[in-house]
Amino acid sequence: MSPAPTSGRQLHTGIETEGAFPVEYRFTHAQKGNRHLVVVFANFSAPSDYGWSNGVFDKLRANILWIRDSFEGNQSYYLCKDMDFALEQSVATLISKVMKALDLTAGSVTLWGGSKGGSAALYFGLKYGFRNIVAIVPQFSIGTYVKNVHPGTARFMLGEGVPEENVRIVDSLVPDLVRSGANHTANIYLLSSPQDEQYPVQVEPFLSLFWRYTNFNFVLSDSPHIADHTQVTGRNVPMLMGIVNSLIDGIAPRLGFVRNGFEEPDRDRSAIDSYLADTAVVRGDEFPPPAVVAPVPRTQVRRDAVRFEGRAPGAARVAVWEQGKYLGRTDVAADGTWSWEPGRPWSTGEHQVKLYGVDAMGFQSRRTEIRFTAVDGNGANS
Repeated sequence: MSPAPTSGRQLHTGIETEGAFPVEYRFTHAQKGNRHLVVVFANFSAPSDYGWSNGVFDKLRANILWIRDSFEGNQSYYLCKDMDFALEQSVATLISKVMKALDLTAGSVTLWGGSKGGSAALYFGLKYGFRNIVAIVPQFSIGTYVKNVHPGTARFMLGEGVPEENVRIVDSLVPDLVRSGANHTANIYLLSSPQDEQYPVQVEPFLSLFWRYTNFNFVLSDSPHIADHTQVTGRNVPMLMGIVNSLIDGIAPRLGFVRNGFEEPDRDRSAIDSYLADTAVVRGDEFPPPAVVAPVPRTQVRRDAVRFEGRAPGAARVAVWEQGKYLGRTDVAADGTWSWEPGRPWSTGEHQVKLYGVDAMGFQSRRTEIRFTAVDGNGANS
């Protein structure tokens, strides 16, 4: 992902230093006076540790706060260093200060993130009472995940040697919030996929914990275009943009437990291809393109005396174009003959003109291309 929005929206960068850990951020103002804030947490592979900064949010009307997950050169799930959760408090302070400066409450905020960022969105959203949470392929058992997959992150977060007790404590952070019913009226949107290798361990066992949540929504993306954890988000960007744009406008969709996907990329298309060919505007051999007898191709023609003539059997009219620009049209006589001239001199130099016939129903013939050179009177040879 690129480091900054590409839409021309002014991007502000800063560091919040009030807490025990400096927290780096990027911010862009809302468009059209919108009164909403989207807080973005990063996934592991986000360049510069800022997620969703590749331009996909350019058209969002909301204020956007990207928070960098880089603390002493390490990633942390925005939670802790050596089990010191002052890091989490430092992140919460940044969000709180931005909200206060915008005069917004938690009811006008959407927390957003994918994978590691999705876990952070769930944790901060449930613990601190934010109204909207969008968690894309998150991990619920964070301690076990970093121990097994990201050992460097595990050492930074859980301490040298990665004590098993600390693994269990961090594993329980998100599930315990859900079990307790924390922020049970939040609008929560969780996305995963059966093709995500993490789904059976990191998501599915925890879904039943949300039974008391009034608007918990789970989308299981069952698509042949998803091969693993890293591809779930890309397959679902249009759907996700629909959700976040609705939340920004104060509308909280109720989806429930749904599945999407089911594409059939290898499905036989012969029937629809046959229909499209039978009804195509540009016809085949049954409607031949116009024949041109003048000007003679690749000759010089006096620029004030260019006249097109030819035959176009089956056509009601002939259309004339040059370099994608419509020049004019002429009717075809009953015997199939036609002629056309622009009524003004052509510019000197070579011209590449395309013509096609149009029948009474609007179907078109294939194109006829004529090249000639327009010259002043003395240089013409035709």
